[in-house]
Amino acid sequence: MRKVERGEIKDLVAYEKAREAMRARVIEVKKDRRVALGPNLTLLFENRDTVLFQIQEMVRTERIVDDAKIQEEVDVYNALVPDHGELSATLFIEIPELVRMSQDKVRETVNRFQGLDLDSVFLQVDGLRVPARFESGHSKEEKMAAVHYVRFALPETARAALGATAADVRVVVEHPHYRAEAALAAETRRSLREDLAD
Repeated sequence: MRKVERGEIKDLVAYEKAREAMRARVIEVKKDRRVALGPNLTLLFENRDTVLFQIQEMVRTERIVDDAKIQEEVDVYNALVPDHGELSATLFIEIPELVRMSQDKVRETVNRFQGLDLDSVFLQVDGLRVPARFESGHSKEEKMAAVHYVRFALPETARAALGATAADVRVVVEHPHYRAEAALAAETRRSLREDLAD
């Protein structure tokens, strides 16, 4: 999949004019790419459209006008664009009752997911397990992050099976403190096949 280029990023005025239409379109794209994994985890499969929108929103929020700083944002977020034969996703740890918790309780609740990046998350395609490869550098942290970036490097057999209507495709979480799985809807699979075709 082609990476986002600096020339595609609109300046603040141009983006403000186009923002509502772009936002509405990306909300539709994300609808088919979001997978709930029980009450506390959500996986959002990323693609070029979601990344471009994220960059534009960061430039808007931070009021970035310097070309070098915009390029930095492009470089950082391009890491979310999947490479050939891969799927890329953002994994969110979500605690719905967060607003009613003390800081210590929040930390304790999020930290129960420590080790999630150690072979606990899989994309399962007709029984073949493809482990999530987490962004490096977080497994030894004392405090668990609530957002993680993951990749699934799919072998050819898994890519082919993803396109078969009868295939069983699901995301599985097997962690000592959290277990969940979700079958991917037909719309999600169609969207992911498009990613793999790029």
